[in-house]
Amino acid sequence: MFRHIGKGRTLVHNLQLASLLSLVAGIVNVTGIFALQTLTTNVTGHFAYFADEVAQNHFGQALVFLLYILSFLFGAFSSNFFIEITSRHDFKYGVAVPVFLEVFILVFIAYSGPEAVKYHANLIACSLLYAMGLQNALVTSLSNAVVRTTHLTGLFTDLGIELSKLIFCREFTVQKILSSSIKLRLTIIAFFFSGCIAGGLVYVFYGMLSLLLAATILVIGWIYAYIKFKILIIKRKFQH
Repeated sequence: MFRHIGKGRTLVHNLQLASLLSLVAGIVNVTGIFALQTLTTNVTGHFAYFADEVAQNHFGQALVFLLYILSFLFGAFSSNFFIEITSRHDFKYGVAVPVFLEVFILVFIAYSGPEAVKYHANLIACSLLYAMGLQNALVTSLSNAVVRTTHLTGLFTDLGIELSKLIFCREFTVQKILSSSIKLRLTIIAFFFSGCIAGGLVYVFYGMLSLLLAATILVIGWIYAYIKFKILIIKRKFQH
């Protein structure tokens, strides 16, 4: 799922990637809400908060929301920058950089402790938004913009449109394409929701350590993809 890009991807690749990363995004989302009382997986709401603070002449707080937005943007920029630089030698290493940078950020914040959350909440929020920017740009590049995992607004819009089209469509080929797309979107929604539930339950008992669950899922997903790729290479050698 991490070693195919664009047209080389299949529905299975996208389903695997979507389920893994939307689960991670769900955990980060609920952890950010519980610990920081702010959105840490997307920036849509932060634009509204930014405008509201500016309208009330609260420019200091407006600057905080602007930093949130820019952190997500910089994460997306960094993700593609790392891929472009390192993929000139080997694409798989380009993907590895944003994945393990995200893992590092999640682990570091998980062990930062309640005092850090209390006194450095804005910095932690920026770090999580940066990590989600990394993830969203990565999955967008890999899937050729088919999969998005950090927010659901556009997803529900597309799902509604496709469900409507499915009712009126009579051509089998188009029905098959629509069904595959609907399946993918429902998978993202289901795993994002599952991540929110799992992350919330872990947060109740262990606080910010819930982010370790997200980091562990990422690492396991990478190891699984790596082993699967190696097995495929071995099979091809035996076939030849």
